[in-house]
Amino acid sequence: MTKLKTKQLSRWLSVSALLTGSLLFMSSVSAATCSYRGDLDDRYCDENRDMVADTPTDPKEWKNPGTLVFSYTPVEDPAVYKDAFADFQKYLSDKTGKKVIYYSVHSNSAQVEAMRSGRLHIAGFSTGPTGYAVNLAGYVPIAVKGTEKEFQGYNLIVLVKADSPYKTMDDLKGKVVAHTSVSSNSGNLAPRALFPKIGITPDEDYKVVYSGKHDQSVMGVLSGDYDAAPVASDVYERMVEAGRVKAADFRTIYTSARFPTSAFGYAYDLDPELVAKIKDAFTTYRFPPEMQETFGGADRFYAINYKDDWGVVREIASATGTAYSKNGLQQLAEKEAADAAKKKREAEAPAKQ
Repeated sequence: MTKLKTKQLSRWLSVSALLTGSLLFMSSVSAATCSYRGDLDDRYCDENRDMVADTPTDPKEWKNPGTLVFSYTPVEDPAVYKDAFADFQKYLSDKTGKKVIYYSVHSNSAQVEAMRSGRLHIAGFSTGPTGYAVNLAGYVPIAVKGTEKEFQGYNLIVLVKADSPYKTMDDLKGKVVAHTSVSSNSGNLAPRALFPKIGITPDEDYKVVYSGKHDQSVMGVLSGDYDAAPVASDVYERMVEAGRVKAADFRTIYTSARFPTSAFGYAYDLDPELVAKIKDAFTTYRFPPEMQETFGGADRFYAINYKDDWGVVREIASATGTAYSKNGLQQLAEKEAADAAKKKREAEAPAKQ
């Protein structure tokens, strides 16, 4: 992106943030008459009890921006996915008649805050943070990657080096195991909910360290920094297919049931006519060969229902004491910032020696 475009985007986001302040005030007024919110933030309403924010009843609160901002979860290198979604962004632009720009985010909490503040209109959130986005940012999930028959899912797998002595989960007791980030479903929440059922409890039976991302956990196991790591199977498989790692160098000692992948959706307060066009774009778009290769054979966006399809994810979050609340998001942001600072210090340490 050129310096001029960067300045234009920065200016546009700043103006958007200012406009958002008045809109949020109006939303708070209308939300005061809401009879049911469920677990949603006070600024949202859920009269139909589908667990996502309702479209504002007052048309004056509907947004119809000239430029739509799109982003994808920072689970891996953001630059990779900016390119991967370029064709879809063009399709989305053609369908909506709007300019569509990609907004790179470097943490889950930052992505949630971007939508909550009105700076982000359409997004793909990874499985775990989807609950934060729904409850706190007015996010309405409508699809996941998939095929004609089913949505694309993934498993929580635990990787160790192929030449390590670890053959079972019990062998990890007393070892160092890399979780990804505190909000990650497969990288942290699911292990904390599922592993105790098979006799091994994170932070008690093994030491937990946070790598920051799934690919960094995989590389950390390979380099010997970690004895093992729970990661999303689809991320690992893409790394193998891309030649970043060799499957022969790893052993999988645990595989969970299947979870949905990243959810795609929009901000609750977009103009209904615009929403209809966005939904049509997700429904009719077909992935080009390059995109299919990037996303493990998925060839389209498969329609989902948050209330039903994210039930197992919410169950895991509940079992681990994860609160999709303001305090929970603040804790997530603080943890992500601390982890990023720690990794930066560790990266800079050799250079200073």
